[in-house]
Amino acid sequence: TAGVQGWRYYQAKQQQEAEVLFKSVEKTAQEVAASKEYKKLSEAAVAMAGKFPASFQATDAQLLAAKAAFDSGDLAAAKMHLQWVIDNGRDAYKPIARVRLAAVLLDEKKYEDGLKLLDSVKEEGFVAMAADLRGDLFAAQGKKDEARAAYQAAVEKAGDRGALKAISQAKLDAFGGSPAAPAASTENKGSK
Repeated sequence: TAGVQGWRYYQAKQQQEAEVLFKSVEKTAQEVAASKEYKKLSEAAVAMAGKFPASFQATDAQLLAAKAAFDSGDLAAAKMHLQWVIDNGRDAYKPIARVRLAAVLLDEKKYEDGLKLLDSVKEEGFVAMAADLRGDLFAAQGKKDEARAAYQAAVEKAGDRGALKAISQAKLDAFGGSPAAPAASTENKGSK
């Protein structure tokens, strides 16, 4: 049992050290938000990932750094941080990293790469978000029918209370409503 106690002590110590380092990352994130010097946050996130790669805090730090880089227009840095989460991060955060990376790919006009990445998002809580972004990727390519179908899927998966439902519905309406709607309205006009 001495070995078990030693292991627990080691794990607890690692967790405490990770929390201390993450507080530093959070402080840097706040400073970056004020100063727009996202590279400091990027460096802190990389250091966090290097020292405590399996920790929740390392994943969170990478996501913070990715957002700061994206907001600053550094898509390459945003991609690097998001890819780290996909490859090494906590499983619960991999779907959001995939969706965010697909959004970066949309900005880079790498539409097919974004669509392929979204195909791997199967987790229930992220399916609607992925469908909405899939619609954006199709819309950017001028594929209206595919975009409309993706937005319809997003509306159906979003649930009644989600803000995403209203956003996806607005996009769907902008593309002419649900895929069956135009055919139904034509049939009604013909029978009058």
